[in-house]
Amino acid sequence: MAKPLKSTSNASGKSAPDHQIIAVFEDELAARLSEASPATRAYASARAFTARAGTLILLPEGKGVTAWYGLGARKAYNPMLFRALPPQLPKGNWVLKADAGLDRCAIHAAWGMGVYGFDRYKGEGGKNQRGEVKLDTADLTPAQIEAVGHEVAAHNLARDLINTPAQDMGPAELEAAARAVADEFGAAITVITGDELLAQNYPAIHAVGRAAPSSRAPRFIEITWSPIGSDGLPLPTVALVGKGITFDTGGLNMKGGAGMALMKKDMGGAAHVLALGRWIMATNLPVKLSILLCVAENSIGGEAFRPGDVLSSRAGLTIEVGNTDAEGRLVLADGLARASEINPDLTLDFATLTGAARIALGPEVVPFYCDDEEIVRRLEIASLSEHDPLWRMPLWAGYKDALESEIADIRNDPQGWAQAGSVTAALFLQRFAPTTGVWAHFDIYGWNPRGVPGYPTGAAAHTLRAVYRLIKGL
Repeated sequence: MAKPLKSTSNASGKSAPDHQIIAVFEDELAARLSEASPATRAYASARAFTARAGTLILLPEGKGVTAWYGLGARKAYNPMLFRALPPQLPKGNWVLKADAGLDRCAIHAAWGMGVYGFDRYKGEGGKNQRGEVKLDTADLTPAQIEAVGHEVAAHNLARDLINTPAQDMGPAELEAAARAVADEFGAAITVITGDELLAQNYPAIHAVGRAAPSSRAPRFIEITWSPIGSDGLPLPTVALVGKGITFDTGGLNMKGGAGMALMKKDMGGAAHVLALGRWIMATNLPVKLSILLCVAENSIGGEAFRPGDVLSSRAGLTIEVGNTDAEGRLVLADGLARASEINPDLTLDFATLTGAARIALGPEVVPFYCDDEEIVRRLEIASLSEHDPLWRMPLWAGYKDALESEIADIRNDPQGWAQAGSVTAALFLQRFAPTTGVWAHFDIYGWNPRGVPGYPTGAAAHTLRAVYRLIKGL
């Protein structure tokens, strides 16, 4: 887990970097170069440096190195560009020379995310060394350093959990991660495991996870927290519900090898919820928080639930199973029903739910579903301001008929005529979501399939900045 940033300034308070970063917009490049040395101008010209977004040249200067980094057009500026710098820079301390009006907290947060590397399973020779590339923090106050540290820690926690193979991130290990977060902030935690799920009325979670060995038994995890000094205050109640399928074989409707290859990430919803909850608690946001993790391994075995089975749910609705590979919505059904009992003002669920969402929007843009126009507006504004891509999708009532079952209250796999798999999955969840307050569903991917500087192939943390801003503004 990432720690809050520490200043790289020396004891006198003066910055002592080895190298400089000259960050410049395209339309200001000529003015910047006019102030540079003739050698710098000649080198920039030889390399055809135009300050296009993400372009970089490195020049030796004195005893250090100067990096010229392009920010593109000012009107299209995105501070997340600074994620790409740490992997491309030599080791050492760096100081940023850029427009004083740029949001330094956003830049440092992007840098912190760009430093990330997952090297748990590499030998010493393969260990990530990018932590030795440091950005001087003299331009931040101590409070800003702490705030940036919590933001970076949230993103890196989600990525660490998702990147960890299922052998080391099963239900028990996900529980341990949840307990660590709860203990860190003095939050209450309740865990219901195995057959106790039936006794405590979480039958859908139990059904999905019952074929796994006892060491990997399904569980429902609930963390509750109120901010320090909030006793007696009328605070909004927020419920975060996460799909935590620690590995998904597809069950008896078994996935092929290609489909199963990334299924360690099928607990990405729970990872996002836990990371977002940690960020909220670390910054003492004025909300009453419930984190609800629906955790199971969808295994194949003699106890596996079958196509054609009719499952009970915590909400009292019966569910006909048409496809055991549509298990995420089953565990979320029980989690959302539990959220209803809290009477939250805002319920947000996160799940690596459908391949259809990727077909619609690809791996980088997250579809979300919500029928409250005010919350939709706030999320769209937060998405733009935080450079955290979200796109509203319709809860199209015309497709509800695709979820009708002849023998149960609802079916988990929509009839083929509806086609819109992400939409019908959201409509399924809507049947179980709280009717008090506002509910929104995020169909995340949790993975970056294309490795580029700052965004290595592997786990990706989506939506956290936009949703944190939404909750902060309640």
